[in-house]
Amino acid sequence: MQPLNEPKFPRLSRPVPLMRPEYDVVVVGSGYGAGVAASRMARAGKSVAILELGRERWPGEYPSDLKSVAPELHVSGHGKFSGMGKPTGLYHLIVGEGQNALVGNGLGGTSLINANIFLEADKRTLQLSNWPAEIRQDPAGLQPYYARAAHMLQPTAYPSHLPTPNKLDVLEKQAALLGFQRNFYRPPQTTFFHNGLNNAGVEMHASTGSGQDCTGVNDGSKNSVLVSYVADAWNRGAEIFCECEVRYVQKDADGSGYTVFFAWHEEGRGAFKEDFHNSLMWVRARELCFLGAGSLGTTEILLRSKTRGLRMSRSVGHKISGNGDMLAFGYDTNSIVNGIGTEGPRDGGACGPCITGIIDNRGPDVAPNVLDGYVIQEGAVPQALAPLLQTLLEGLSIPRSLSSLQSRVVGPYAKSGSVQRTQTYLVMTHDNGEGLVTMDGDKPRLQLLNVGRKEHVAKLTEVLENATRLIGGKLIASPFYNASSEREGITVHPLGGAVMSSDGSGRNGGTNHLGQLFTGQGEEVHEGLICVDASVIPTSLGVNPFATITALAERSVHYIAEQRGLTIDWSKNGRLDLFGQPAKVFSGKDDSTVVPDEEGADGEGDLRFTEIMEGHIHIGSDIDDFGLAESAGKGSASAMKLYLSVEGPNVEESECPPVQCFAEELEDGWTAIEDDFSVAMDSVSPKEEWTVIDNVDHECSASGTVSCGALSRHPLLVLRGKVRFFSVDEEVAHGTNLVYELTLLSTAGETYLLKGRKNVDSNMAFSVAGVWKATTTLDTTLFKSDGCTVVGRGRVHVSLSNFMSQMTTLRTGGIVPAFNFLSFFTRNLASFFFAPLSRLQYPDPRLTGYKFKVPPIESITLIARDGVRTPMKVWVPPESCLQRREFPLLLVPGASVDESIYALPTAEQNVVEYFTERGYTVYVPTMRWGRTPAAMKGDTPFDARLDVEAAMRYVREHQPGKKILIICHCVGAIATSCGLLDGSIPGEWIQGVLASQIFFKQHFGRVNRLKGHTMFLPNLYRTLAGPWYPITSAPGGPVVQAVVDQLLRFYPVGKASERCGSTVCHRCHLIFGRLWNHGNLSSATHRHLCNFFGGIHMDMLVHLVRTGNAQRDINNELQDLLTPENVERMRGIKMTFFSGGDNIVFTPKSTMMCYEFMRDRFGDGLYRRFVVNGYGHLDPWIGKNSHIDVYPIVQEHLDWFEERTKN
Repeated sequence: MQPLNEPKFPRLSRPVPLMRPEYDVVVVGSGYGAGVAASRMARAGKSVAILELGRERWPGEYPSDLKSVAPELHVSGHGKFSGMGKPTGLYHLIVGEGQNALVGNGLGGTSLINANIFLEADKRTLQLSNWPAEIRQDPAGLQPYYARAAHMLQPTAYPSHLPTPNKLDVLEKQAALLGFQRNFYRPPQTTFFHNGLNNAGVEMHASTGSGQDCTGVNDGSKNSVLVSYVADAWNRGAEIFCECEVRYVQKDADGSGYTVFFAWHEEGRGAFKEDFHNSLMWVRARELCFLGAGSLGTTEILLRSKTRGLRMSRSVGHKISGNGDMLAFGYDTNSIVNGIGTEGPRDGGACGPCITGIIDNRGPDVAPNVLDGYVIQEGAVPQALAPLLQTLLEGLSIPRSLSSLQSRVVGPYAKSGSVQRTQTYLVMTHDNGEGLVTMDGDKPRLQLLNVGRKEHVAKLTEVLENATRLIGGKLIASPFYNASSEREGITVHPLGGAVMSSDGSGRNGGTNHLGQLFTGQGEEVHEGLICVDASVIPTSLGVNPFATITALAERSVHYIAEQRGLTIDWSKNGRLDLFGQPAKVFSGKDDSTVVPDEEGADGEGDLRFTEIMEGHIHIGSDIDDFGLAESAGKGSASAMKLYLSVEGPNVEESECPPVQCFAEELEDGWTAIEDDFSVAMDSVSPKEEWTVIDNVDHECSASGTVSCGALSRHPLLVLRGKVRFFSVDEEVAHGTNLVYELTLLSTAGETYLLKGRKNVDSNMAFSVAGVWKATTTLDTTLFKSDGCTVVGRGRVHVSLSNFMSQMTTLRTGGIVPAFNFLSFFTRNLASFFFAPLSRLQYPDPRLTGYKFKVPPIESITLIARDGVRTPMKVWVPPESCLQRREFPLLLVPGASVDESIYALPTAEQNVVEYFTERGYTVYVPTMRWGRTPAAMKGDTPFDARLDVEAAMRYVREHQPGKKILIICHCVGAIATSCGLLDGSIPGEWIQGVLASQIFFKQHFGRVNRLKGHTMFLPNLYRTLAGPWYPITSAPGGPVVQAVVDQLLRFYPVGKASERCGSTVCHRCHLIFGRLWNHGNLSSATHRHLCNFFGGIHMDMLVHLVRTGNAQRDINNELQDLLTPENVERMRGIKMTFFSGGDNIVFTPKSTMMCYEFMRDRFGDGLYRRFVVNGYGHLDPWIGKNSHIDVYPIVQEHLDWFEERTKN
């Protein structure tokens, strides 16, 4: 018994995303000629790609009734039904003018639905003047290639030991009655009548005689191209890709190969009708491109290629033949024909294979003129079409008989019914072969008007009438009519379109005797572009053509291989394991280009959708802002379009229904507060209720094209595409991304890397427009293949119309998975849409994101003059640093923090690293109101001046005679200025001071001014919770802290992008004001704020507020320190004042006040000021790009301090 997890049917084809950008050989189509080319080239050791329009189907998968057949019918051509059905359907009806054509689409081509009759063209036909001299002068020269075809396809006549089908008996009887008994025989057919391996190594089964050949035989007896040549090519390393509609071929500019452009029908890409045939994928044939898409398919490809610049003969598109096909019916005879196929056994015996007999009147005894030769074969109507045929035949002007009525009442299988008494005729003869295929815009137009020779057709009709009359029936010459009620024929054997030239030049054909395409009217050919299907046949054959098509292909490939010095391996296959691996797997090691990533692109994903994003890109690296880059790209008409199919694992529900989860999220801590202020809430430590199966990164694969005329005249292939849903954005404090990473390849061989992000963050809070923008706008950066060199930036968008089309392409494997995915997507968006109501983010020790940092060489305990103990850390330059700076660097942090602010473990390069690498010995003390136990005492900024003095004293003791460079931030700057003003810190110890955000003058931001007007909030908090305010809180803590956390959801922080769920962040905002622009913090830094902040005492806070209200330094008695005598102590000290342009804690006016004060008092020689726009209060020191935007400016000022001394 086959395990449940194993596939029921083989799959030789690979997902299109795994297609390599180039192969030695590309074969278009998978019918007889294409199969030959693929098999032989693979056996010659070449890397081969097969591109087939249809799908891969195996016996057991073919439609067997009208309900399953109808969706597989595709109609093209002219008329009101043109465009009906899916282009990859198994049955393709081309509506022509004068005659229609029916061909098959699928892996194996029309061989999947033909009648399997293997008959050679007669010698007289091969000697017609239409053929090239190489064939017409030596028809016997084709015999070795017929033999090769027969060896692979293994034709055999219907065995005599099996029961003779009724329809075969009837045809033999008709032959005798017509006097053609000597010309009747059972023709060889590629059907197995015994179990065993075919010559390709595929297990075959004996025919059940179902008669289902024309809709697909499900009993495993048809030795089609699929199970012969294609299976052999697969086993020898050919890579097969289905649902690839080849549109045109272009020759490489250097003449070395050919690029094949195709539309991929997978993933619902056809939903984007305007783009589907424009933004094409492609694959390059390094050496050879074989066209085997059938007569009409190859001709269409060539004509479209001609409009794209491929040079060829004017003969292409001409000499189309219907092979003289005639379909007719001998209706309601006096014999039981049993000519209706059936999928299973039935009373009355099996119908038998579609064709089992032939009246072969091609010989000179019947047809002295070879063009008058013909064959008559009986046929079988497949089960799916039987009801239609019954209605069609009975609807004609035929008197209803009792048998007709019986068929109507009982059905087509009624033993004595008219349909069971109907003989089907397939006639092949010679037409004039003057049909045309032309291009009407971008669509082919088939014209087969007057290709039939009327007098000859009339004679054949008379023969069929006699044959039918002699068995008591009435002939229905053709049951098909056009829109003008004129009877029309149908061919199942279209030939020509790129015919072999009779004189070896493009004047009389499209190809030479090997099928190589002429470049014009002369003898020059595209040596690597070869037609190997019915398109090269220059005349009707008057018999089933596939044996001749196959033989001609074998001949062409043989000579092409000889010309190129290729050796074809003729060794025999063993039994093929079609569910396993082929004998040879193409490694692609000779590829000079990148190849697709097989992992995650196996075509087995449950989640699939296709999207198109359009916009503009600015070529160049000079514009960093995506919006500005898009505008610049728009101005230069530099458009970009992404046409992507995304595939990956689906999401599944793991803990609770989405509605319940979302309700819990909205309620969050409020529910707990209502429940007697219990803060033991499981919602404060959220779990991930939605996961992507076996894919924690939510990663999917992406395939398709990127079109950008500024980079390539053709679409760029997406080779290794990755899309990640709601990935945590490590570059921002609070947000997720839809991340796109695409490796792109141009037809010129240039490789690029496209990185794009759809930013999902708090900007979309309570804004439908914000949600739309976030999910449909992709900020795009284009790099060279190194991933570092920027080529351009811009934005692309999903338009409303494309979004609607995109939704129709969503495939999730069922209703429940679809609901799961949409719920997963909606819930992730909702967490930002309802940002103020979403779950709070409490400190979580499991979070990661720390980078390796060199630890301090020394940890010191400082003792201030008042006995307070505080820590200090010391770092020295690394051994690799060649320049050692003269002056030590003291970094004084602000309130509630410790040395981590300068030695940030989550930064790419923190302050300590930056300056030690430049030769500084760095000292970082923690102030008494920092992240230290001493903070619980409630000392003030004024008290902390003693900590600064203690740190400086230690430095001077260990580096005697050295002055000190000081960088002091926020309250640390106040403490430093207080020490200078009251004399606690001698000015002569200092080489220079860089004051960050404030110094001895302060100017509150608007919100802080409002809070500072009254001491109500600090007093209220002290009453409810005591004097200590922790910056970090945790579930299960005091009730007051839980209430504070909930209330701070709505604390005003400015624009929507500054909202987040971090309780640490909220608590900092309340006490100090918003300390940073969230866009400047990395996700890791934001997650770990709890490790960098401690808390604040209300006494400290009150003193700080009073200082800010006074707008100048004050002592503990609230006395002004900025007296003339005190200010004089700062004379001669070099100072730089620095503000973040977006600081709303202390506005940039603070440093301007200090700067102007010092200049007014002492002149402008020793004072500088700078503002870094886009930064707030603390983010200049802890921002993810501070080492690029801020530290270098600081270094310039430190250098300035030192330069002044040297002068």
